[in-house]
Amino acid sequence: MNEPDISRIIEMAWEDRTPFDAIEAQFGLNEQAVKELMRSNLKRSSYQLWRKRVTGRGTKHLAKRSFSVGRHQSYDHNKH
Repeated sequence: MNEPDISRIIEMAWEDRTPFDAIEAQFGLNEQAVKELMRSNLKRSSYQLWRKRVTGRGTKHLAKRSFSVGRHQSYDHNKH
């Protein structure tokens, strides 16, 4: 995997409204693979902060999202 893809996956993983399913659809990485990528590319404290943030967050899983949450696209999404 190249550096821009890794950077984008990390960015998507940090976004509250981007579900793991979207990362899997775009990059082929399931939730466990995203966790492993984050662990290997972030500082330990950053990884722990991220895990604490996403644990139990319903918006990171499509099945747990209510329809009212909808889809959000970051202002920076198409910054390439």
